[in-house]
Amino acid sequence: MPFHSFTHIMLHKEAGKGQFEIGLAYTDCFRAADTLIYTREVIRKVGRKYGFHPTFLPKYSLDEWGCGSHVHISLSKNGINVFKASDGSSQYGISKIGEAFMSGVLDHLPAILAFTAPHPTSYERLYSKDWNGRVVSWQKENNYAKISTCRLPGADVVGHFVCPAFDACANPYLGLASILTAGIDGLRKDSSLPAPVDRESRVNQEDYRRLPDCLTDSLNALEEDTLFKDMMGENLMVCIKAIRKVRFKLWFLQYTRCIEFLFLLKNWLLQKRFIRYNEIRMNWLISSLYNSSMQ
Repeated sequence: MPFHSFTHIMLHKEAGKGQFEIGLAYTDCFRAADTLIYTREVIRKVGRKYGFHPTFLPKYSLDEWGCGSHVHISLSKNGINVFKASDGSSQYGISKIGEAFMSGVLDHLPAILAFTAPHPTSYERLYSKDWNGRVVSWQKENNYAKISTCRLPGADVVGHFVCPAFDACANPYLGLASILTAGIDGLRKDSSLPAPVDRESRVNQEDYRRLPDCLTDSLNALEEDTLFKDMMGENLMVCIKAIRKVRFKLWFLQYTRCIEFLFLLKNWLLQKRFIRYNEIRMNWLISSLYNSSMQ
């Protein structure tokens, strides 16, 4: 693992309690996935050494902010960023290559979520902050959107785009591979982007394709989207779908057991409270009778 992958790290406090964000240096996809894995392992080891339990769960509490693994993507050729427009003639500040690539990702986004949001709690994080987050759309400069463009500092051109619909439950290699697969499909078709959605307004959701509401819906979208089976292999798709279904069943089993435990605990506490109340009442009655007999 090249050392320079860790030389540019940004760390700052996030909105949640005890939550921090780490920005890793940009590099090629394969090395970026390696760096992400190493970084998480270092955080876990150091945290446990000092008595902490670091977690990267998408949503460890419904009352707290979620944790994601936002992926920032640009395209380069011979060391030059070819995602940004070369001049101001582009409608969105994106080159034709960049627009086609990003359009492919947007078009296949429902199926991509089966790779990048593979846990049932992933969807609790995805739809908690954005009004228009449940439809296939993109926005400008909005990290709550599922796909958003990012302008270069002090310029009107877009340097890259970001996919916030990516969390730590995802296999980073497969997640990035799914995004690349969709982007390549957009390049082959020379696709164009639809108009962006205004972050301050609510859209008519009937005018847009709807994103999966849960893991089961994303698996159905992956089943219907034949691109990934054709480009990534049918055997891999069979394995991914099977693993996701098993994960959902295990999560649902744990969830139902947790609910049952809470009900049992509630009944036990109520019973104990009732018994304690009767003990106090009986002691008061005995004390009153004793005092009356002594008078």
